[in-house]
Amino acid sequence: MSWTLSGQVRDSSVPGLLLRAVPGVIAIISVLVAARGRDVQRLPYWAIVALGVIVVLSNISLFGLRYGTPPGRAGYGVLVFTLAGCALWYALPASAMIVIPFWASRAAVRYFRAQPLEWVIVAISIVGTSVPLYVTTRSVPAACGAAFGVVALTLAAINRRSREQRLEDLEVSLARKQAAIEEHERAAALAERARIARDVHDVLAHSLAGLSLSLQGARLMLVRDGASPEAIEQVTRAQGLAADGLAEARRAVAALRDDAVPDVRALGDLVTAYRLESGVAASFEVDGASRELSAEVLSTLYRTLQESLANIRKHAPGAPVRVRLSYGPSVVLSVDDQQEKRPDKAAPGGYGLLGMRERADLVGGSLEAGPTSTGWRVELKVPA
Repeated sequence: MSWTLSGQVRDSSVPGLLLRAVPGVIAIISVLVAARGRDVQRLPYWAIVALGVIVVLSNISLFGLRYGTPPGRAGYGVLVFTLAGCALWYALPASAMIVIPFWASRAAVRYFRAQPLEWVIVAISIVGTSVPLYVTTRSVPAACGAAFGVVALTLAAINRRSREQRLEDLEVSLARKQAAIEEHERAAALAERARIARDVHDVLAHSLAGLSLSLQGARLMLVRDGASPEAIEQVTRAQGLAADGLAEARRAVAALRDDAVPDVRALGDLVTAYRLESGVAASFEVDGASRELSAEVLSTLYRTLQESLANIRKHAPGAPVRVRLSYGPSVVLSVDDQQEKRPDKAAPGGYGLLGMRERADLVGGSLEAGPTSTGWRVELKVPA
């Protein structure tokens, strides 16, 4: 799954996901039609039913394919889907099962750069399309045409994936350029704030400090010379106002010199940086209606995500990452790495998780971290 907007739409499209169930529906209809016994059947009906069940069950593996993510176990499911689909097409030459090899070859190369397993699926699809058609029609041109059709569809799928990858790279490039512009503007703003802080410190703070000392000396002189209590009180009040102004000036200088608080966009920038540095898929999703969060909560979210990504780089290099920020009664940040296996428990001796829990406690939140069936999850809950 990709972090870009187009990737989010592509991966979460409901019509696209439902479309992956079409081969299973075609297999069910073909098996039911074959029960009438009017069309040619090259295998016993019980074998046809068994192949239909295998096609329908292995069709589920198509739902495990994600753009930009290696197919993993789903690849073997697609292999079974291809074999069973080609066999069912051979058994029912008058059915629509010829679509299965085409579908399988496209799915094998559509979502990720093809590996040896995927090329095996493409080869089986080519043979599984052309051979049954030749057996049925005894026409070499027809069989070759079907094979070339599979090849053409496969190349079209590869071309579309490459084009989408280029568009995604362009989005990444634009995001990096925008980030550089924002960083430059931020640096300029910080430099201006630092200049103002120096001016406030050098002019206003020094002047107020001098005024406070002068008023203190004047008060002591009035006390020494036996001045009236009213005069001493007025000078004392003026000295207090000068001291308060000096304290306010120092607080203003400290605020001007402090760095800006990270916002939600900064979380997405961290995920983008991880994707650019590691070269693997990384997504950042925001659920619910966003709202204003306190500086302490935003800082905790930022530092938790930063530490989580650093741990992934160390303990699961190359693992795809999914980051989700959910707004609800509380704000939940979840970071999942997809190692395609259940990892061991956290290695002892590190202080990363301890530091994240301490940060969560400081804002009244909680943090949970542990292995899942496919990787490792860190989940932070903080009050909204």
